[in-house]
Amino acid sequence: MKDKTVEKTLTRSGRRTRSGGRSANTARRSTELFKQIPWHLPLNHDRPIEPLSQEGVQAIHDGAMQILEQVGIEFLNKEACELFAHAGSRVDGNNVKMDRDWVMEMIGKAPSQFTITPRNPEREIIVGGNHILFGNVSSPPNYYDIDLGKKVPGTREKCANLIKLSQHFNCIHMIGGYPVEPVDLHPSIRHLEVLFDKLTMSDKVCHAYSLGKERVEDVMEMVKIAGGLSEEEFQSKPRLYTNINSTSPLKHDHPMIDGSLRLIRRGQAVFVTPFTLAGAMAPVTITGAVTLSIAEALSAIALFQYVKPGCACVIGTFTSNVDMKSGAPAFGTPEYMRATQITGQMARFYGMPMRASGVCTANVPDGQSIWETSNSLWSAVQSGTNVVYHSAGWLEGGLIASPEKFIMDCEMLQMIQRYMEPEIWNSDPDAIAIDAIKEVGPTGHFFGIQHTQDRYQSAFYEPFVSDWRNFEAWEAAGGVWTAQRANQLFKDILARFEAPSLAADKLEALSDFVARRKAEGGAPTDF
Repeated sequence: MKDKTVEKTLTRSGRRTRSGGRSANTARRSTELFKQIPWHLPLNHDRPIEPLSQEGVQAIHDGAMQILEQVGIEFLNKEACELFAHAGSRVDGNNVKMDRDWVMEMIGKAPSQFTITPRNPEREIIVGGNHILFGNVSSPPNYYDIDLGKKVPGTREKCANLIKLSQHFNCIHMIGGYPVEPVDLHPSIRHLEVLFDKLTMSDKVCHAYSLGKERVEDVMEMVKIAGGLSEEEFQSKPRLYTNINSTSPLKHDHPMIDGSLRLIRRGQAVFVTPFTLAGAMAPVTITGAVTLSIAEALSAIALFQYVKPGCACVIGTFTSNVDMKSGAPAFGTPEYMRATQITGQMARFYGMPMRASGVCTANVPDGQSIWETSNSLWSAVQSGTNVVYHSAGWLEGGLIASPEKFIMDCEMLQMIQRYMEPEIWNSDPDAIAIDAIKEVGPTGHFFGIQHTQDRYQSAFYEPFVSDWRNFEAWEAAGGVWTAQRANQLFKDILARFEAPSLAADKLEALSDFVARRKAEGGAPTDF
């Protein structure tokens, strides 16, 4: 599972180097662009923060069940309504009311943990348990970098560049939807071109948009081709996933349910994430908003488990609040953090993996963007979240993708992953270091002793975009601010990027498939 090879590239101009190392190590590290944490699946060893008492958990559960039994959920999908009716639910037009006992029976069939295996089996991910995984920003329509200095529509080139970042960074475990929407590609063929880029520029787990039959079917076929899989092999375990949102309050639309049904019937994974903003699409109280979110998520997951018992499902949270002065969404707020922690409690109550997000409201990669994103990322850690969407690159409430923000976020993700490494709290005799303390005594120092020399390379986290020099040294080196350092690193990564290998026959088959589907018109659109 672990790729111990650290990608080596040229050192950035102006980067500080550490002194005191052996000459061989200095020579080795002089060829590195920066030192990454090796690819691995982090484990969250911390006990989760649980704001609710057991009575509080039961109150939210009972509230969600009352919504499902008494209010109902609108399913704007004829097949879904027919399936609910067949299961014994009360269906009136698009409104579906379901009994709590049946809902809990279905939810009980969902696995607490599963794997998703991409074309490179070494990049397989585990969803659930105490694993925590990070994905890139997904689906912003706009792009910003500090060279442009303005917000512009996304393009295929910009989308591809963000895919390259997603592949390059070991702290990114899966690639979500379009890292930025390539609006220069017609919507009928956008999924074909971008997925081709994903499957050729990356070997990590990827995503399918549940936006119509054709998009879902095309993505599944392309993943099969890239992996060299038979239909039986493809269906034997999840190879990709989708994420769907409810249309809060109390609705699921046609294409997302349709796409999800197609995916689960062929063994693929579905994340169900209601998008509930307290004070707008959900009650102004955070527990009320979470209750609504839970009801919306469980209604869809119950349907999927009825159709395909044991199918891979994740319960997601995207509950935050609005700015009551403007009505605009706000992210990374104290309320967002508590909503995530509370949803984590509920996910454990239902025995399901959970998805959260790394989000902010800030418009540019500045201080606000970092403290808001840090709030959201740490709330994911604190809640026991298993999959963190939008972990790197998100701005303007999800309307902008930024490469500088992506790289700054990856610094935070690496720090979080380092924080989770058990070696930091190792308490064996060698770590407690009594012999080293005796050797130094009250008058010496620890720099030169063997205990330190044996560990100096790996003892502490080493940043790649943070600058730890004092002010004078930083000023003498040009006084480069964080976003500027990230911008230069972005350019260096692109210049040195090498796509993971893909067999020539698979590449040819992918190209042929895309060409054929484009000639057929791709996916139908309204324009």
